[in-house]
Amino acid sequence: MIVSLSIENFALIEKLSVRFSDGFTVITGETGAGKSILLGALGLVLGKRADLSSLKNKEEKCIIEAHFQIKNYDLQSFFEANDLDYEEETIIRREILPSGKSRAFINDTPVNLNELQELSNFLLDIHSQHQTQELSDDVVQFQIIDSVASNWEVISQYTSQLKQYKKHNSDLKLKNELLDSLMKEQDYNAFLLEELLLANLKSGEQEVLESQFEKLNNVEFINENLLKSLSIANEEQYGVLQNLKEIKISIQKIAPFSVEFNTLNERISSLLIEFDDIEKELTRLTESVFSNPEELEATNEKLQMIYSLQKKHQVNSVDELLEIQNNLDAKVISVVTLESEISFIENQISESEIILNDLAFTIHENREVAIPILTNKLSLILEPLGMANARFDIQLTSKEAFYANGKDEIQFLFSANKGSDFGLLKKIASGGEMSRIMLAVKSVLSEYSKLPTILFDEIDTGVSGEIAHKMGEIMKQMSLNMQVFAITHLPQIAGKGKEHFKVFKVITENQTQSELKLLAKEERVIEIAQMLSGSTISESALNHAKELLN
Repeated sequence: MIVSLSIENFALIEKLSVRFSDGFTVITGETGAGKSILLGALGLVLGKRADLSSLKNKEEKCIIEAHFQIKNYDLQSFFEANDLDYEEETIIRREILPSGKSRAFINDTPVNLNELQELSNFLLDIHSQHQTQELSDDVVQFQIIDSVASNWEVISQYTSQLKQYKKHNSDLKLKNELLDSLMKEQDYNAFLLEELLLANLKSGEQEVLESQFEKLNNVEFINENLLKSLSIANEEQYGVLQNLKEIKISIQKIAPFSVEFNTLNERISSLLIEFDDIEKELTRLTESVFSNPEELEATNEKLQMIYSLQKKHQVNSVDELLEIQNNLDAKVISVVTLESEISFIENQISESEIILNDLAFTIHENREVAIPILTNKLSLILEPLGMANARFDIQLTSKEAFYANGKDEIQFLFSANKGSDFGLLKKIASGGEMSRIMLAVKSVLSEYSKLPTILFDEIDTGVSGEIAHKMGEIMKQMSLNMQVFAITHLPQIAGKGKEHFKVFKVITENQTQSELKLLAKEERVIEIAQMLSGSTISESALNHAKELLN
């Protein structure tokens, strides 16, 4: 319940601080006195957007602070989820700065408006005149029935499962689109992959093949030069090897005579050893190099295959071709993997559908049970409100589609008069009837809802006399389960309040201000008498006011 409200520098209010009790509180005042200002201030506390026009003094900030007693409403989880300090008496504060910026706090912790709006859903229901038309909205109609049906827990399970179901369907759509894309290229990719696999490529083999091709393609020229070199090295009289041996013999003879000669001898010995090895390698190469047309042809074919593949894939190396081969292989494999993943998701969707159908059936059955309870309660409440023949026919139709709150579609049919046909509520009910129906609905919901506070803003518009008296009784009865506020112009309702506040304007230093005052008993008598007879209060009006208060 709302415990207190303080307002500074808001619209026509310079400074106001008021405390509220539980039970039924009425607020009265002349049109334009500032009742809408109170509603606007509460709206800011509940997360509505603000602007500079809200400031009375544009040079100072506006502060609105409300204290709520929440210990009986199981809101700890909300505070934990939003990392907020939980207090049994929670304080919500809004500040509007002269710059136009707005700040919000819950128990002195800064919050955004979304968090504030979410919390406000658990704290206060402000019912204004235009909201009566919401009765015609399917969402509101389902909320009414589901409250009576105690469906919220199963709907929560359904909503959670529906979220997973939609995610699975979204994933399936993406996977199928990817699979379609891959399948369009699948045959071509498979052909390219097969072509590369048949080539049996190995990293570095192009260089080896090119070297081998050059060797095989020039075998006669190579042999000619190898034999010539071998001949020069081994010629018996003038060969390089023979000459080196003779040089070694000559230098060896003088080596003992100096270090220089000895070093030269060692170098010639090393040179002789190296050249002897060269001669042996020339001999080996000469014996190994021979014409092989078949190998030359095979090498050329492999090289031409590599060149052709490089040209096709616009690359310059075997390593790049191997990378393309790996990518193609991954694409071919990904098709198989995707098909497996799609099958898995389809199974998940099937499982989700089974769960959703079971939950939706439970929701539907609970609604079917709740509908006669709701319609009977509404009829009983509306009878003393001048609608003795009001009847409701609430029809549920199960569909195949999964909606946000089940699989049902709803028709809220209404008949106001005996013998009249049923029709859609929004087409049949008049404005005054809709107000009374809304009050009846709120009265029924007060038995099932955990909402701590409700505020009716002139829900009594269009009624008077005994009906107004009955409406006041209904609101007073509701206040046994929750805190109820009523902004009213009717004395019959004003007399039912546990507390009575009056909104009025005063002029101070040429400035108009709105004030809110808690009326004492005698002041209430005068206020209600004025509501009955106007500014000139008659004795009968005073007596009538006392009767209403008693």
